[in-house]
Amino acid sequence: MHNNTQMDYPNQRKLVEALCDPRHFPHPAKSVRLLETHISWILLAGRYAYKIKKAIDLGFLDFTDLAARRFCCEEEIRLNRRLAPQLYLGVVAIGGSPQRPAMGIGTAIEYAVRMRRFASARQMDLLLARSLVTPTHIDRLAATLARFHAALPSATLDSAYGTAVEILAPVIQNFNQLAPLLDAADKTLLGSLRSASEREYAACMPWLEQRRQKGWIRECHGDLHLGNIVLLKDEPTPFDGIEFKAEFRWIDVMSEIAFLVMDLLDHNRADLAFRFLNGYLELTGDYAGVKVLRFYLAYRAMVRAKISAIRAHQQNAQPAQIKDSLAACRSYMALAVTCLARKQALIITHGLPGCGKTTVAQVLLERLQAIRIRSDVERKRLFGLTPLQLSCSSIADGIYSTDATQRTYTRLHEIARGLLNAGFPVIVDAAFLKHAEREQFHQLAREMSVPFVILNVQAQADTLRRRILQRQEQARDASEANLAVLDKLQLAQEKLTEHELAHTVEFINEEEPGAIGNQKSWERLEMLAASLTL
Repeated sequence: MHNNTQMDYPNQRKLVEALCDPRHFPHPAKSVRLLETHISWILLAGRYAYKIKKAIDLGFLDFTDLAARRFCCEEEIRLNRRLAPQLYLGVVAIGGSPQRPAMGIGTAIEYAVRMRRFASARQMDLLLARSLVTPTHIDRLAATLARFHAALPSATLDSAYGTAVEILAPVIQNFNQLAPLLDAADKTLLGSLRSASEREYAACMPWLEQRRQKGWIRECHGDLHLGNIVLLKDEPTPFDGIEFKAEFRWIDVMSEIAFLVMDLLDHNRADLAFRFLNGYLELTGDYAGVKVLRFYLAYRAMVRAKISAIRAHQQNAQPAQIKDSLAACRSYMALAVTCLARKQALIITHGLPGCGKTTVAQVLLERLQAIRIRSDVERKRLFGLTPLQLSCSSIADGIYSTDATQRTYTRLHEIARGLLNAGFPVIVDAAFLKHAEREQFHQLAREMSVPFVILNVQAQADTLRRRILQRQEQARDASEANLAVLDKLQLAQEKLTEHELAHTVEFINEEEPGAIGNQKSWERLEMLAASLTL
């Protein structure tokens, strides 16, 4: 039950001021700290936080009605409990009067979202600034989001969500709203960015519609940047998703992923950006989504550019704030240019089980900002298995039969073609011990006029055997190769030809992480990937 009398913004301010007295809370609180955003007040009291939505109408949201505020509080709980149930405790009715509020007592004059407090220093943007975000955190975050997106229902095809019109409108709105806020020099860059974004949109249109048809439009978090992820017991936990506008969260899952990738790129952590992206893609298999990724990366960067420009023009902005905000705006625009640029190369690995192809490929994808596809993972996906599920196949049957291996390489070829078309460097992590397998991919590189590199990873025989036994014991890798498989493949492998050696970079991978010590190899690889003549 709530009071039909609408509380206006001035009375809300009185209510919030009164709630700064800790005696109004039904639990211990030595003091109350007040935080304010453009749409909410947050009261930090003891172990809890209370978020009250401002009675304002900003066009894209209207909180002037108490019933609307209550609904959005309930939505905030529903939506955020999906990823952070330990933080979002419930909706609290506030009774009494603005001057003498009573939490949870009497007829409601206001509603608040009740949350469990956490240390703001544990937010990932602040941790990243202190170099405290680890590769393991990134891997766990990728796994969390892969599970989250997989469990979400798809938008119905009769809804407007994810349609071409719905996707383009905010892109155009960004450019229209940004233009009056920029000087002449920045407007020139904005104009070229607008043209580039519209071209990318036109190229992506068939894929955008196909993704809607295939069910990739889902009720996502909607605001997935580093500042909205907190480490709780060392687990990256997204919070503060968008509750006030359904269109902002019913989006392509790849738009959601693009936001976090873009944010990591903006923080100059391309290594973590591509570690996260690859981790997510490997778990979901959504490599087709990469076809629309550059469009969404640029869109997310331009949203941030617009917000930065708006901040520079806010009332009471100090000269230093104005300068910083405009610099941030230009930085985001430059990032959007980078995101729209195409950079293609096809790199295949070559080596026996245990040589460390995947370890080297991991370092490489982070350095080159590439996308990797793994034969061990895609082979199992073809047979409906997860990466760590055992197939119980022998060397020559089941998922390791000659036919299954051919199907696996055909699938890798298909994915690689799509990723190259999307404008990204591609690493195909497979044994490639047969000349015909390598030639099939070399032909793809020639056909698409992209550089081709063979990454030949070598290790001594006793190292191979030790790693294989260790991998079997740990059971944390998709590969099922055992010592019998190693013995068989050592005999069956076909040496690189003289022509292939012209495209080959050799890595000696004896020590973990192995790939780091081959400095000359790295230099040659990056040169070949950038400029190799076909």
